[in-house]
Parts: sequence; structure tokens; C-alpha cells
Amino acid sequence: MTDPRWQDALAAAALLAVDPVGLGGVVVRAAPGPVRDAWLAALAGLLVTGAPVRRIPAQIPDARLLGGLDLTATLSAGRPVAERGLLAEADGGVVVVPMAERMSAGTAGRLAAVLDAGEVRVERDGIATCWPTRIAVVALDEGLESEDRPPVVLMDRLGLWIDLDEIAPRDLSPGPWDASDVVLARAALRTLNAADSSESAEAIEALCGVADAIGIASPRPVLASIRAARAAAALEGRTHLAPDDIALAARLLLAPRATRMPPPERPSDDASDPPPAPEQTATPPQAGEAPESPPPPAAQSDSNEEQTSAPPDVDASGQSGADPDTTNSGASDPVDEARPLAEVVLEAVQSALPAGLLAQAGDSRTPRSGSAAQQRSGRVGAARTDPRRGRPDGTQRGDPRRGPRLDLVATLRAAAPWQRLRRREGSRTGIEVRTDDFRVVRRVQRATTTTIFVVDASGSSALNRLAEAKGAVEILLAECYVRRDRVALVAFHGQGADLVLPPTRSLVRARRSLAGLPGGGGTPLAAGLEVGATVADTVRRQGDSPLLVVLTDGRANVSRDRQPGRPRAQDDALAVARQWRTEGYSALLVDTSPRSHPAAQALAQAMGARFLPLPYADSSVLSSAVTATVASERKGPSRQQGRV
Repeated sequence: MTDPRWQDALAAAALLAVDPVGLGGVVVRAAPGPVRDAWLAALAGLLVTGAPVRRIPAQIPDARLLGGLDLTATLSAGRPVAERGLLAEADGGVVVVPMAERMSAGTAGRLAAVLDAGEVRVERDGIATCWPTRIAVVALDEGLESEDRPPVVLMDRLGLWIDLDEIAPRDLSPGPWDASDVVLARAALRTLNAADSSESAEAIEALCGVADAIGIASPRPVLASIRAARAAAALEGRTHLAPDDIALAARLLLAPRATRMPPPERPSDDASDPPPAPEQTATPPQAGEAPESPPPPAAQSDSNEEQTSAPPDVDASGQSGADPDTTNSGASDPVDEARPLAEVVLEAVQSALPAGLLAQAGDSRTPRSGSAAQQRSGRVGAARTDPRRGRPDGTQRGDPRRGPRLDLVATLRAAAPWQRLRRREGSRTGIEVRTDDFRVVRRVQRATTTTIFVVDASGSSALNRLAEAKGAVEILLAECYVRRDRVALVAFHGQGADLVLPPTRSLVRARRSLAGLPGGGGTPLAAGLEVGATVADTVRRQGDSPLLVVLTDGRANVSRDRQPGRPRAQDDALAVARQWRTEGYSALLVDTSPRSHPAAQALAQAMGARFLPLPYADSSVLSSAVTATVASERKGPSRQQGRV
């Protein structure tokens, strides 16, 4: 028996072949293998004969993607000659994007702009031209984790989403359509798109209601669902939309985008509030009162109801010449009618909702896709440019004598449009390249993150939080092998602070340092913050991104000059915390006291750190909080400062 999910995948391929521009494209979540190859072959067999198919590499330059200056033709002709890009070459066909989850935000944005405009407009390098580009995009999502998805700006414009991961090769079968069916459906689709009937209005209302029920905020999926329903009707040879067409469109386009379970249907007011029984409403007569008159007979009550609901040909007495059986059958007609379209569509969507949606909706602690993806993405340090190290990230104007590598092709592209003018100014016959034409390779290198733990090891905290800090450091060190990050540990107690563990990736060295970590004595909070700032400054000078995690209750009792006294020690700690804020360090303060104390909140506010009270947290919870903070710093440390 064929897997229904494979049938839906084949239906998605047929709908895309019928209306590729209207649907925008499809996101295919599947690992490379026979199932994905079979689906791509089915799609290729349904496309119109001669429709171009192009593949976009993961790191394609803009000149190849969008088009630009044809360097060879320009140098030969002595004038700017435009060259079409890969997207314009695919006009009327399909563009396949392998490993779409790794596509850069810039490339996704440019591809989304082309999908919106239906054209590629190039105005640079001395040329200004426009090419029609009506394409569909097949984004192959090969992410290992459920949060590794293509950019949202692209996924929102691709109407169809299908998942082939759980389909076995033995369940594959040919589809019921071929290329001739698609040609006929395309001709019929023009009539369906031009029609504006009450059926289309009802379908739009039903799809909008279902989209709102399952938490879809963007209007694009609903608009694409209307196009998909019309394409499904055209495939079946119908001249109007049927409930099956609308249900198929909702199952393929709306169900994969669901972010919540639809709310349960509440019963109507009549059903939820039954009429009270006579014995509940009747009250016994009080002394001296006359008993209430009995209620009218049931026949009289029925006669009154018939009088209010009878058709115009019924007289005032409630009598009619019609047969009672006919009257009863007419009253039961609404029950026998077909269900509303909205219920049919909602039922189709519920049958195709993602398997993990219910668990995610029921657990409010589940992280959203954005934050989870950032936690698993590994490299969390801030990106920085380096003239000699890092991956190439385009070109820029510069001087190659200062270190960066010269991009010869980009330099010639910059000089080519000016050759005719420069030949008029001088007598040289070759290609004249000036200093302003030099283009060098821009490289981007993501800095390593060094997490610096500043742990309160005084007598009040040693018994409460020292064990958790040791466990959190060991857990984070295990993650550092994947992220290539480092961990350091600063402990303060007694009258000073010490760098117990310098920045390292060695798990053996960390365990040795943690095993001998002492505890007890006073709380020199200012000294611990100073040592942490010194380590962070050293890390920053080395080109890494420091993240400071402070575990303390915030109640200092030893000043910077090692003198006891809580008020002065508290002032010194706040002064050092303000220096942290001035330096712009990313920080997280974990309140380790059994009850959150205002001193810890004031300290977090002074240093511009995120405040996290964890009175009963263990090492795993603490490491998860640190990982989430590291991930949020990718969005920009400045936006996290001052959150208390």
C-alpha cells in the first residue's frame, strides 16, 4: 500500500508544475537519497517541455546569481556589455537550491526580492538593465536538527512544504498525472483564476479561519493556498472549487506551518445551557400567597412555537393543510446538509499536523526555533573581518599592498566600464587600471567565545553553589569541543580573588583545577569582579569574545583594600560593575541565594547583565542558561544589557 505522505508529495509536485509562479516553490525537507531523487525526477517529468532547471551553489556570488558585466565582451567591445545571471537564465523554469539551510541571509533576501518582483534589475558597473525572471524555487532542506531550516524570508514565499524523511523507498509509486495532464490543467487554470464566484469567497474565508486557528500570522500561505486549490481543481478537470481541492491545499500549505494546536470547539449556548427543570424553577408558595398558576399544557406550548416558526401560509391557529410528516422532514433538513467548509478544511489540516506540535504547544518551556537553532549552531562568537584569515565574503575596495588579497576579476570588472573614457584622456592602448579600481577579498572570521565563570566561593556560598558551578563548567567544556570555545574560572573568597582556571579547552586540566577549588571566608566581590574584568580584557585583546558568568548572592562584605565592612564593600562592587558596563562586556549574573536578594539585582543592573535567579538549580540547568545567554549574544550584546 502506498504511503499517503508520498501521495501528498506527488500532489505537491503536480501543483507546482501547474502553477509554479503562483505558488513560488517548495521546501523539501529530506536527506539525500532515493526518496528525494525520486521526487525530483517526478517533478522534472511534470514540467513543461523545455522548462529550464538550474542549481544554485551554496556560496554563489551576486554577479553570477543576478547577472552583471560580461568582462570578456566588455573588454573586446570597449563598452559595457551585460550578462544574464543564473536566475534570469531560469526564466519560466525551476531553480533548485541544495543545502538551503546554509544559505546566507543576503542571498535569501535577493532571491526573495526576485520572487516578489518577477524580474531581475541590475544597475551597477555602468549598466542598467532588467530581465524577466518568473521562476519557482525548490529549496532542499538537509538540516539534521528540526531547527535547522532555510531563512525565514525565503520559506515564507515558498508555498509548499513537504517532508520526505519518514518515507521508505519501498513505499514509492508513480503518480497519477503526467506532463499532458499538466498542460491541460494550465489551460484550465486561467479560467479558474479569472472566475470570482461565491465558492472562492467561501474558500478564502475557510482558509483564513484555519490559518488563524493554527497560529499562522503571514497572509502569504493563505494566498498561496487559494492558488493551490485552483490548481488542484484544474488537475481534476473541474470548472469550480470543490471541498477536496481546498482540503488538499490546506493540508499541503497550512498544516506544515502550524505553530499551535487549534482551539477545541466550544459548544453553542443552547447546548451548554439546557432549560431548567420545572421542579428547579418552581418555588413553593409562601404563607399568605396564592399558589402560582400551573404552566400551560405541552400541546399549547408546541402550538405557540409552531405559530412563531410557521411559514406564511399557516394561519393564526397553527393549523396547516400540510402533512405533519412533511413538516417534520422539513425541520430536519439542516441536519442532513453537508458540513460547513471550514470544518472540512480544519479536519484535513488536523490530520496532517506535525507530530511534535502537540508536545511543543503543551510545554511552554520549549525554546522557539530561532533560539534553539542558535544554541545548536556551534560557533557563537561575534563575526569580525580579517585581511588574511577567515572565509571569503565578497570583495571591497582596498589596497592589496596592505595585506588583503587582490581579486583580479573584480578589479577588471570595476575598470572595464571606464576604458573608453580613459582612452580619450590618454594615449595608452591597453587596459588602464587605476587605484580606485582595485578590489580585494573581504574575509570574515567568527571569533571564539570564552566563558569566564566568576564564582563566589565564600563561606556563605561554598556549601550552596560551588558544586553546581563545577558541574556546569564540566558540561560546558564538553560542548566546547564542538563549538571550539574556551572556559575560564575565577573564584573569590577570604580577602581576594584568584584565577583558578585560565582560558582552556582541556577537560583534564579543568577537572584538576576544579577538584582543588577551596571555599570559605569572606566575600570580596569587588576583587572577584576585577579579576574577571582583567581576564575578559585579555581575551578580547586576543581577538575572542568574552562572556562573564557571575555566580553570587551579591552581598559583599570585604572591600577592595581587603577591609571588612558591608557598606563600603557593596559600594566598591557596584563601582567595578559600572566599569563592566562601560567596557561593554556581555555578562550573566546568577543569584545563588535561597531567596532572591535586592543586592544581586542592583549589581546586575549596574553591570548591564542579564539577571537569573536560580535558587534550586543544578549544574545542567545552569549550563543550559549559560548556553541560552551565549546564543542570545549572537543577536547583539547591546540589546541584552540592562535586562533585570
